[in-house]
Amino acid sequence: MIDTHSHIYAEEFDADIADAIQRAKDAGVKHIILPNIDSESLPRMLALEANYPDYCSAAIGLHPTSVKENYQEELNLVKFELERRKYIAVGEIGIDLYWDKTFLNEQIICFQQQIEWALEYNLPVIIHIRNSFRETMNALQPFKNKGLKGVFHSFTGSLAEAEEMLDFGDFLLGINGIVTFKNSGLAETVSKIDIKNIILETDSPYLTPTPYRGKRNESAHLALICKKADEIYGLSSDEVSVITTQNSLKLFKIS
Repeated sequence: MIDTHSHIYAEEFDADIADAIQRAKDAGVKHIILPNIDSESLPRMLALEANYPDYCSAAIGLHPTSVKENYQEELNLVKFELERRKYIAVGEIGIDLYWDKTFLNEQIICFQQQIEWALEYNLPVIIHIRNSFRETMNALQPFKNKGLKGVFHSFTGSLAEAEEMLDFGDFLLGINGIVTFKNSGLAETVSKIDIKNIILETDSPYLTPTPYRGKRNESAHLALICKKADEIYGLSSDEVSVITTQNSLKLFKIS
């Protein structure tokens, strides 16, 4: 299994990061992708990657909830980092209208700029989409048929939305602990989506799967998400792991 989205570098793991990494390995997680948030998160993320260079791979991007008045400074840092070294993806980027709509226009500007850089550097994008399906798809339209590839992280939409996302191009849907929530209805939707379009993620330390809801999430819990996918598709956990890992390897080109 590959945890394609984990903020395991967050301060919530300061006391036991080595143990958390070991638990992930013991659970069968072979690799962890670390999406960035903003300039404050960057040093922590890079430090974790440096400590586990064969196990953790960093992405670079500006998260939409971090888009404020100083967004240009934050974008400049993303560009600097893309020029400075190789990253596995551009992310986490997108549009989030759940908390605040004040900077919607700026979020769109940042989103589209970072997509342009992803194309320039031939990197996949990790797209955050929350309460913003139509705004996100509209912002993506100028890039249709341009070779853009990536994942719609933390998919929670309808089947129609999934079909529109997948029809856009070379994209996958990231499924996490929400699929284990009884009242989410996500499992039923996912059952109608071909597993070839699915990758697994935890979004640690958030969205902890059942039966650990309310506690800190971590990459080891990817095994619970894989088990739920096994139930949804009627496959063995080994099959789900193999298929979703292959999907992840193809998208992110993990060596």
